Amino acid sequence: MDSSPASKTINPQTVENGDPSAITRYEQALAELEQIVARLETGEQSLEQSLKDYERGVELERQCQRVLDEAERRVAAINEPDADEAGRDERSS
Repeated sequence: MDSSPASKTINPQTVENGDPSAITRYEQALAELEQIVARLETGEQSLEQSLKDYERGVELERQCQRVLDEAERRVAAINEPDADEAGRDERSS
């Protein structure tokens, strides 16, 4: 595995905490994944290199998906009505 920034595992917890470097690593991972897909689509690589690229692509896809899942949870939490406010509204009715 290479030592490029995208090769580092993206921790969804850092995304949850608003760590901008986690977002940068996500974008780098996505860019690397797009490059891998382009190479695989050409069909010009050896079988061994294609398998290595595929394995790396799956790893990157999983990392990106974890970050997207965490972002989705954050959005859902932001959009949820505050439980305390809901309780007050019911009591004031």
